[in-house]
Amino acid sequence: MIKFPKPTVEQFFRSYVISNFTVSPNEDRLLFSSNISGTMNIWAMNLPDQYPYLFAHQDESSNFLKFDPEGRYVLAGFDRDGDENYQIYAVSPEGGLPQPLVTGESEEKYFYSHLSEDGERLYYVTSKDNPSFLNTRVRNLETGKDDLVHEGELGPTPLSAVSEDEKSFVFSTTLANTYSIAFVKTEDGVFDLTPDREKVHVSGGATFVADNTIYFVTNYESEFNYLAKFDLTTKTFDKVLEIENESIEDLKYDKEQEQFYLVTEKGVTDYLYRYDVKNGTLENIDAPVDVIEKVQVAKSGNVYILGRSAVIPHNIFKYNESGWKQITANRVLGVSPEEMVDPEVVTYESFDGMEIEALLFRAKPENDNGHTVFWPHGGPQAAERKFYRAMFQCLLNRGYTIFCPNFRGSTGYGSSFVKLVEQDWGEGPRLDNVYAIEWLFEQGISSPERLFLVGGSYGGYMALLLHGRHPEYFKAVVDIFGVSNLFTFVNSVPDHWKPIMKRWLGDPEKDRERFEKDSPITYLDGMEKPMLVIQGAKDPRVVKEESDQIVDKLRSEGREVEYLVLDDEGHGFSKKENEINVYQTMLQFLEKHQTVSQKV
Repeated sequence: MIKFPKPTVEQFFRSYVISNFTVSPNEDRLLFSSNISGTMNIWAMNLPDQYPYLFAHQDESSNFLKFDPEGRYVLAGFDRDGDENYQIYAVSPEGGLPQPLVTGESEEKYFYSHLSEDGERLYYVTSKDNPSFLNTRVRNLETGKDDLVHEGELGPTPLSAVSEDEKSFVFSTTLANTYSIAFVKTEDGVFDLTPDREKVHVSGGATFVADNTIYFVTNYESEFNYLAKFDLTTKTFDKVLEIENESIEDLKYDKEQEQFYLVTEKGVTDYLYRYDVKNGTLENIDAPVDVIEKVQVAKSGNVYILGRSAVIPHNIFKYNESGWKQITANRVLGVSPEEMVDPEVVTYESFDGMEIEALLFRAKPENDNGHTVFWPHGGPQAAERKFYRAMFQCLLNRGYTIFCPNFRGSTGYGSSFVKLVEQDWGEGPRLDNVYAIEWLFEQGISSPERLFLVGGSYGGYMALLLHGRHPEYFKAVVDIFGVSNLFTFVNSVPDHWKPIMKRWLGDPEKDRERFEKDSPITYLDGMEKPMLVIQGAKDPRVVKEESDQIVDKLRSEGREVEYLVLDDEGHGFSKKENEINVYQTMLQFLEKHQTVSQKV
């Protein structure tokens, strides 16, 4: 009988991303953004038929998709080579080449916010004339007339919701990732949705269920986000629904049935609920994936979700009373979920007794090469969760065990925990990672001669900092667009990030001593292990100079540093050939130093 070899790492290279989707009003067509063709484009499926075809060709990442209610056009947002300066385009209902609709200079941003019920007025947020705080404008698509709706101040102020009569508008001013003030602007004035804007909290997900009733999520005076309501008539705030130890991160309203679909975050997993507004009942719905990234509720009551799990790539599913149906068939080439690795959820005690949760991906015994990859996640106010990463399954296929701690500052564990990284990027989180490494050693899972350090974004910053301060723990290090110098980073971020930097990171003058202590570039002498640095030339978040300066200084000291720059990428890898190049380079680097360690 014919025998086939076990899956190769190249098969994981050929898994694809679905980053966004939308379903037409009559549910006869699904649009989604994917790199099926090797670059990001808009694809379509005529439902219930399930064969995807190219719908809009742009070769760029898309941040939103929206059908005109009358079927006259489709709206989409595209950036350029990962620069995240998204602008708004229109596409024919039959597809084709997107044409500019609301665009400007290449450095300007135009973010979609809302489309009127008749599809004739487009609300958007732009950096034009207000790059730090953003302005909201409305474009009449019939006349082309453009009007200012709101001018942002204090912090970036996007539009969150518009009432059906288009007379009331909810905005959210972001002062930090953990501090956003939601308010409603009406003909009668401006009113905060929560009782005290001076108390640090977040509010989001605003939804008008009637012209005078707003539902939203907030953690006002709470550790976790809950469902709240603001009555425009009485100007009163009420807590509606709280789910113990879970944070409501998204809500979508089913107007016909008067019910909300809620997505909650708890540690490494998401949960889906249905809340009946009329009778106040809450129902848990078993989701087909562990992490839910987008929800859309159709007028029919059908619910569509985009999500993934550790062994299931991005896919779109439909839910109704008959249960779940998978709409897309995105999978790893020739590899079943059973052949991949699902992580264990473990905990360990950190330096101050705090319990830290982590994901442990154990290489399958037949593949195990005895080495471990330590992965501090990005963000930092994010978390490593039970979602599919092609990079992880590539590494596991080659025999590497992977350990991912959700150190202080991670989401999913309460607002107090998230705030612990604010103005403390390099002490508490670093020690959480140090104690994670020592736990790995104590458990016999790894040892200094068998441990590789790999991180991206804030994880790249942490990889550099750990390398500089604790080189004795690692065999070699991979830094993917990591911050190297807090002094240069704080001034190089996008303009609309700058208002939040003081609370998030600190003041480079007042906090000079801490900036020096927490900057990886301070510890060049300690960076003695072989290093690979990967950087997107168009990265707007962690600019190329952050990697240039660390590479240049280390090379001038005669250190071993490989440097891969992707000229047409930003803060990530949207083009499949670039992603494959990154994975191959990383695997070759690790294998080279694994081989050396085995020979010693």
